[in-house]
Order: sequence, then structure tokens, then C-alpha cells
Amino acid sequence: MRVDVEQDKCVGAGQCVLLAPEVFDQRDEDGIVEVLDARPAPDAREDVREAAEACPAGAIRLVEA
Repeated sequence: MRVDVEQDKCVGAGQCVLLAPEVFDQRDEDGIVEVLDARPAPDAREDVREAAEACPAGAIRLVEA
């Protein structure tokens, strides 16, 4: 799995950070999502899928590989 985000779509809701803090963070200055780990470990993938589904802006895209 690879995690891609469209920062220009992000609204800073922070759901991704709450659901998968080992993969996502938010910039201090504006709350926009940052990816900490674009290729999360297998044990984190379910949390990442939940985070992508919970994103109100649809800014998170998962590429299954």
C-alpha cells in the first residue's frame, strides 16, 4: 500500500491523525495533512484505510500494491 494525499484538498479536520497517527500528521501553521510514512506497515493498514474513508475532503488516496 502507498499513501498519497492532495494537500490542496485537505481541510485540516485531523481525522486521519486521530485514526493513524503513525502515518499522518498536520502542519503546525495551517493543519494541513502530512504523510509520515507513505508505505505503512501491514499492521497499520486497516487504520490507514479507516483514515482515508473518514477524510471529509477526500484528500487521501490509497494505492494498493
